[in-house]
Amino acid sequence: MVRSVRIVGAGLIGTSIGLALAAKNIAVEMIDVDSRNQALAQDLTGGVSIAEPELIILATPLRALSQVINEQYELNPNSTFMDVCSVKVEPLQKVQASKLPLKQFVGTHPMAGREVGGAESARADLFLSRSWIITPDAQSDSEAVAKVKWLIQLLGATCVELDAVSHDAAVARVSHLPQITATLLAGSLHGVAPEWLDLAGAGLRDTTRIAASDENLWKEIISSNSQEVKALLTNLHNELGAMIDAVDDEERIAVIMRKGRDGRNLIPGKHGGKAREYTYVPIVIDDKPGQLGAIFNECAAMSVNVEDLVIEHSPGQLNALITLALSADDAVKLSNHLSSIGWNVHPIRK
Repeated sequence: MVRSVRIVGAGLIGTSIGLALAAKNIAVEMIDVDSRNQALAQDLTGGVSIAEPELIILATPLRALSQVINEQYELNPNSTFMDVCSVKVEPLQKVQASKLPLKQFVGTHPMAGREVGGAESARADLFLSRSWIITPDAQSDSEAVAKVKWLIQLLGATCVELDAVSHDAAVARVSHLPQITATLLAGSLHGVAPEWLDLAGAGLRDTTRIAASDENLWKEIISSNSQEVKALLTNLHNELGAMIDAVDDEERIAVIMRKGRDGRNLIPGKHGGKAREYTYVPIVIDDKPGQLGAIFNECAAMSVNVEDLVIEHSPGQLNALITLALSADDAVKLSNHLSSIGWNVHPIRK
């Protein structure tokens, strides 16, 4: 168990960790080079001044890591250190070149975030049910690793252990390439007529959501993992070329689309394992306050679990279509119930 934590870096991740720890009655001190960020994070977390923190969390941008490591180690030579950088090979190299002994350091990366950053966007529940990767070095002390694992579990995350090289290869595929493709797609919207963008449905919004992310954060992440990212972008470039060549051939288009659908099915469900196949309940609702809340009240009353929700609504439209994703049994149960009490429920679909 850890009783005192210093977090260096009062951004989204650092402050979210601070909020979550404070909620567990762990003493937290927030530090940031920007006095305004530090003051806000300290106020949010109820932060205190800690003379000898048991654990120091390095939540700074990668470019500042070397300086912070040395400064904090000189002040706290007996502390355990962990980082939360989005890449893991380069931070390890910086620790190796620093005064901090490797036995006192554990590399980590919480697979959580938001498209908005800063202490003002922090959430104590950011890490609940999320994977949190640790990349301990062979020299990492077992007690240091145990402290870090304890903290991860305390914050409600699931600890996944990888080596640094495997981590960077993995996140390039599941995080960095999706960010780049979302950014490029959103960038293609410049110059599109506003009335055309009014037609956009959930598909465009879903696929471009993370394009709202901070470019200063991502320029550093992509550059730090450039070798892995470049190889993936080359493959994507080839796939785009194949699609360009196939646009006049329906059969070739179908092959590409099937490959994409099959690839998406490889993504695990929200509780891990194979993705569940849901049954969908479409409901047309009036565009007025309280409609969605009323439906969820009925879901609670019927003890059915909604796994996902999509809302389709066009500007000026007086109603909207919501589609609830549930298990097959729950879908039938909810559809029958809502229909019986007057909701405009359409036939369920797979």
